Amino acid sequence: MTTRRIFLRTIAAVAAAGLATMAVAADITGAGATFPYPIYAKWADAYKKAAGIGLNYQSIGSGGGIKQITAKTVNFGASDMPLKAEDLDKNGLVQFPAIMGGVVPVYNLKNIKPGELRFTGKILADIYSGKVKKWNDPAIAAVNPGLKLPNEDISVVHRSDGSGTTFLFTNYLSKVSPEWKEKVGEGTAVKWPTGIGGKGNEGVSAYIKQISGTIGYVEYAYAKQNKSSYGLMENRSRKFVAPNDESFKAAAAGADWAKTPGMAVILTDQPGASAWPITGASFILMHTKQDKPESAREVLKFFDWAFQNGDQMALELDYVPIPDSVVKLIHAAWKNITDTSGKTVY
Repeated sequence: MTTRRIFLRTIAAVAAAGLATMAVAADITGAGATFPYPIYAKWADAYKKAAGIGLNYQSIGSGGGIKQITAKTVNFGASDMPLKAEDLDKNGLVQFPAIMGGVVPVYNLKNIKPGELRFTGKILADIYSGKVKKWNDPAIAAVNPGLKLPNEDISVVHRSDGSGTTFLFTNYLSKVSPEWKEKVGEGTAVKWPTGIGGKGNEGVSAYIKQISGTIGYVEYAYAKQNKSSYGLMENRSRKFVAPNDESFKAAAAGADWAKTPGMAVILTDQPGASAWPITGASFILMHTKQDKPESAREVLKFFDWAFQNGDQMALELDYVPIPDSVVKLIHAAWKNITDTSGKTVY
């Protein structure tokens, strides 16, 4: 063999090895829920520095995330509405929780500070039904004695996209208001009786910030980041509580992940004197049979790293990390993710 041929073969081998490395080390792609976006972004930045792998996550809403993972256009989907076991089986998916947090009512009212305004589930249902139209309505005044409420129209803002945040909000309203359950119901998207739509938590937050007299619902991290005024909520124990990591933890305390198919735990309207009533988990969706096992392995490595190293970052944004006991269940669920030959990818 000539020196030239040896040289060319060596160059080809080096190039092939480089391409293989690039394929394994490619950025992770995901899409879905806006609810967990702030913590996923924070984890992604830290993971990029630690492992050199980036995360390209599209914050498009849970409905979009379910569609994209079903179509296999991303490595993972994210949804705040857990899929039922039969839907997971039908689409060949595995599901696990990644983070927990709370949905909060936010408002824009002059001279009323964050945490000063109180809501009950019935009041929220009546506002979003269009029955309560004024901020000084007797129903609102009754639970806010001593608070000077303005004689101002309530401008309702809801999500315009398919959203797990909407699922948690409407699931809660369906639990506390029989009328809401019958006439509107729950889901990632519903036929809203009134109001205007904003795309994503970002869009709702933008409306609230710009328009006086508005009310909306967003994930708590967005309320904090945008310095939105948030309300206290009456919980199942008839206590008015503030949204924070402790009240979210209290809501999650009694969850039985092991006995719930697909770990599809819904944490709204949970018992407990300090429980926040609109708490929920955000779930990751992946295919059980992987055409690209290397990509699936990188996704699982990312979330494994997040479970081990991301708790403090989550708490700083007032999310609730997944408990260690549940992480063990998640690791067991990962054994169901295999390549086309049936070999576990991680």
